[in-house]
Amino acid sequence: MASRIHPTAIISPDNVTIGKNVIIGPYAIVEENVNIGDSCIIKAHVLIGARTTLGKNCRLFNGAVVGEIPQDLKYADEETQTILGDNVIVREYCTIHRGTTDRWKTTIGNNVLVMAYSHIGHDCKIGDNVIIANSCNMGGHVEIGDFVIIGGAVPIHQFVKIGKHAFIAGGFRITKDVPPYIRASNSPLTYNGLNSVGLHRRGFPSESINHIKHAYTRIYRSHLNVSHAVKDIQENMDITSEIRDILDFIEESSRGIIRG
Repeated sequence: MASRIHPTAIISPDNVTIGKNVIIGPYAIVEENVNIGDSCIIKAHVLIGARTTLGKNCRLFNGAVVGEIPQDLKYADEETQTILGDNVIVREYCTIHRGTTDRWKTTIGNNVLVMAYSHIGHDCKIGDNVIIANSCNMGGHVEIGDFVIIGGAVPIHQFVKIGKHAFIAGGFRITKDVPPYIRASNSPLTYNGLNSVGLHRRGFPSESINHIKHAYTRIYRSHLNVSHAVKDIQENMDITSEIRDILDFIEESSRGIIRG
């Protein structure tokens, strides 16, 4: 099916590629060097900034801004990018900014939902199957793993990392890294058990969930500090793929993990 572009939309003549069955609504603006995948829907008053790529079946709702320049005073109009995967939903008045020379791109994976009024800063890296609720605001360089769910009105400090399958309750500030597979809440943000419901829904066997729980018991519910707990896990537990995820995340954390 041919694409439908509203006559009031403004499409740059400079290297814009629009796939099949795309709908672009009234007063939308598409800047230069943009690729829009098949079956995307771009609603009214959306801005798609230069050097942005949208995968297939993306939906950008009224007033969303995707690929605008970063809020970084060092940015000097370098040719950085914004890349969205397939089936990404960006709701009303969200802002997603392109990268800087640190990573050269802001990336969002497949099957991601970004709810209204949220902000994804420059050089962020969002995994697949992530849900970001209303009015979440993240600084630059944030990394969010696959299947993470973040509740509404959560501010996320720049350079924070959130591990895969984590669940963050709404309204709590994130200033330290959040390890994979857990629930986090309270102020300051703390470990609040496993994301057991999410893990069961995604097909994790009970044996694996219990194994993860035992690891976090050593990290958060024992007399050991984190480094000693890691050593205890390495010496006394089977290192499954999930346990390896936890150990690697802790080792690579630059901000330190949240409290128990």
